[in-house]
Amino acid sequence: MDASLIAALGLGFLLGLRHAMEADHVAAMSTFVSQERTLLRSCLRGTFWGIGHTAALLAAGVAVIAFKLHIPPAFERGVETCIALVLMLLGGHVLLRALGTLSLHSHEHVHDGVVHRHAHVHLKQDARRDHADPGAAHDHAHLFAGARRPLLMGLLHGLGGGGALVLVVLTTLPSPAAAFLYILVFGLGSTAGMLVLSGLMGVPFALLAGGSGRAASVLQIAVGAGSALIGVVMLATG
Repeated sequence: MDASLIAALGLGFLLGLRHAMEADHVAAMSTFVSQERTLLRSCLRGTFWGIGHTAALLAAGVAVIAFKLHIPPAFERGVETCIALVLMLLGGHVLLRALGTLSLHSHEHVHDGVVHRHAHVHLKQDARRDHADPGAAHDHAHLFAGARRPLLMGLLHGLGGGGALVLVVLTTLPSPAAAFLYILVFGLGSTAGMLVLSGLMGVPFALLAGGSGRAASVLQIAVGAGSALIGVVMLATG
């Protein structure tokens, strides 16, 4: 393995790390992580996203290198549109689910003989029990129960415009074996980046799992609204 290939692979790994930090990737992963209560499960979601992402890149690499196929720009735009719509759906789902755990009540208070009415937001009883007892969800027995969605989202992202940039680099490599090795290293970098990112995003949800359910719901509302907004922006500018 010559020095130029080693340099290319090192650059591929770094580009993979950076690729994992793109806004649509972060938005999608935040919706998955927001439903978890442990760092392990959050990190697993990022890992499965990386597996799906790498699998899609390898499939595209086979099409380009082995079968000399050309991926048209219209296909890439169609995938980006699908990603935007999925982000809106994921964000909307998290938003509605979080709003469903909150209840708005109005209470009367008497101060110096004057009756005042105050509105308060409370966590519903079933949601409070769920947040207070993480073991109720049996996380230890279902670590892989939520793997399908991030895996499929990784596949979709791998077929999008960001993944297409990898295929441009493949034409500069000396052999098909080097090209596939580059895809694997790039995929490893993106998987590592998403694993770390999902773990960091999972920290506040893990800390709130046994404490304030209302704070967790508010954070989920922010995540859902942010993800849906990024989807809308992608759809409008795509």
